[in-house]
Amino acid sequence: MRKDFKTNSNIVYCCKFHVIFCPKYRRNVLINGVDERFKQIVADLEKELKFDVEELEVMPDHVHLLIDCDPQFGIHRIVKAIKGRSSFLLRKEFPWLKSRIPTLWTNSYFVATVGGAPLEVIKQYIADQKVK
Repeated sequence: MRKDFKTNSNIVYCCKFHVIFCPKYRRNVLINGVDERFKQIVADLEKELKFDVEELEVMPDHVHLLIDCDPQFGIHRIVKAIKGRSSFLLRKEFPWLKSRIPTLWTNSYFVATVGGAPLEVIKQYIADQKVK
């Protein structure tokens, strides 16, 4: 079996998703420690919900994630958990966020399965976001 395949009790899978989402009104609020704390929150959820973040980049006005997850759990549940937990904790720990925007995240997000392009190309694209 290829090393990028994973298994659970009844399936073998390789499901990688490129996810992008933004703060409300695309405000530049993922700065001044908010970005680093967001990464910690995602790392905690990664262990708790048993998914893998292969790449993560936080820009001032949006987030890029490359997630490998069990298809039975679902990418929607993971994104909902990340946005929900991070919104609650970040707005609690950084009170200035409450005065800048009514909610931290927009209701929407972008998700695409990664299969057409080589994985390294997608990882490099996400990593290069900080450079631009």
